[in-house]
Amino acid sequence: MDFGLVLQTDPPASRVVDLMKRAEQAGFTHGWTFDSAVLWQEPFVIHSQILAHTTTLTVGPMVTNPGTRAWEVTASTFATLNDMFGNRTVCGIGRGDSAMRVAGRAPNTLARVSEAMKVIRTLAEGGEADLGGGTVVRFPWIGEGSRLPVWMAAYGPKALRMAGEEADGFILQLADPYLTETMVKAVKDAAVAAGRDPAEVTVCVAAPAYVTEDDSSEALAHAREQCRWFGGMVGNHVADLVTRYGADSGVVPHELTDYIASRQEYDYAHHGRSGNPDTAFVPDRIVDRFCLIGTVEQHVGKLKALRALGVDQFAVYDMHDAPETVIDVYGTHVIPAVNA
Repeated sequence: MDFGLVLQTDPPASRVVDLMKRAEQAGFTHGWTFDSAVLWQEPFVIHSQILAHTTTLTVGPMVTNPGTRAWEVTASTFATLNDMFGNRTVCGIGRGDSAMRVAGRAPNTLARVSEAMKVIRTLAEGGEADLGGGTVVRFPWIGEGSRLPVWMAAYGPKALRMAGEEADGFILQLADPYLTETMVKAVKDAAVAAGRDPAEVTVCVAAPAYVTEDDSSEALAHAREQCRWFGGMVGNHVADLVTRYGADSGVVPHELTDYIASRQEYDYAHHGRSGNPDTAFVPDRIVDRFCLIGTVEQHVGKLKALRALGVDQFAVYDMHDAPETVIDVYGTHVIPAVNA
């Protein structure tokens, strides 16, 4: 199993770079950042510094979207980084929850995500793509061998199907074993139905991880408070699914939708941060299901279970009060145990 580190691009950028360097030294293979231009600093500028200060780390956004940048600009950015650092980028892409909403726009449609994935990948790999209205372009400076895998974030049935049919990878932002099994199966089945080898679709589960010294009630309570924000972030996507399909349609599992019944307003000023006051509705059981908290042994056990369900990478959301500790403990104990 590969391991990734996910960070917000809060200033100073040098700290983001330092944590990514630390992660590479600890055995992490991927470095991811949020991408929301209003809330955080520009990720691709920081990605260039991460790549310059590491040697093997693959870097990308978790996730970008088709609405905040022109597609040829996104493709050119990835292609430039790949030319400079040797195909060490990956394009995580989704509808754009925070990035679009804080700018007063609705998240992108799946049709727009689908078209953007094709155009961005094709241009970044040196091919020709239609930007709309019959305008076909190609980057003349891209040499042979440029590659850009595109991984799609998804929860709902249509998005899961599209990820299986079109994406190089599937990003699932929760670590609940039951939901992981259900959603990975939906993606793999869609890949088979589209005539693809399902093994071609890389599966990445992303969630907060918080390691405790023991499993005492006090230690676990603190860990839950550090990670409760994640249930609120996922809840934004779930609320969209409930609006589209209804809470009792049978299309979206109750295991995913039930907990947002008491969800109220959500202020993106606290998005992805521990202590988020808008996530009090998230119960402990959801934190335990969606995140990895507890002792090293508990982390290893859950990660092995996820791997058995077809997960190729676990990406650690490291936004809490112990980011260095989690990186170091994963490097020293968790990653070696999982990959023994």
